[in-house]
Amino acid sequence: MKRRHKARLAAAALGRSRGGLTTKTHLSCTRDCLPLSFVVTAGQAGDSPQFIPVLQGIRVPGPVGRPRTRPDAVAGDKAYSSRRNRSHLRTRGIKAVIPEKKDQAANRRKKGRRGGRPIAHDTELYKDRNTVERTINKIKDWRGLAVRYDKRPDSYQAALDLCGALLWIRHLGTA
Repeated sequence: MKRRHKARLAAAALGRSRGGLTTKTHLSCTRDCLPLSFVVTAGQAGDSPQFIPVLQGIRVPGPVGRPRTRPDAVAGDKAYSSRRNRSHLRTRGIKAVIPEKKDQAANRRKKGRRGGRPIAHDTELYKDRNTVERTINKIKDWRGLAVRYDKRPDSYQAALDLCGALLWIRHLGTA
């Protein structure tokens, strides 16, 4: 019985965390606090495994040609500092503005290892990482998204997409 209940919660993108049943919204945004892509997961899901799916959801159409899918740089906090994420950014030619965790730096410097070069870090770009939090605050202006009234993850995702589209329309109307 419990296994079936857990499977149903996972299918609904609901999971147990310290606050009870919660949903986690992973997103990418521009420096103007405009959302680019969303991924909805259960509340206990980690941040780092969702890094690549969020980046793969970016599609910014231009005046002509294919939509742009590759940002110039990606800023994130230490939760996204993993070898997998960094190698993904490196292969796509994207600048990583993610600080290195202390344990990763200690492992890199351990005796008997090759060592490796310290991770370069642009402090000026890193100051703008709070744009994600500001974007989430704009999204939480929608009460239904802040408290998640939707039972199904696809309707919640649709509400996120609609809110994101309205933020873009509002921004383009003032520009």
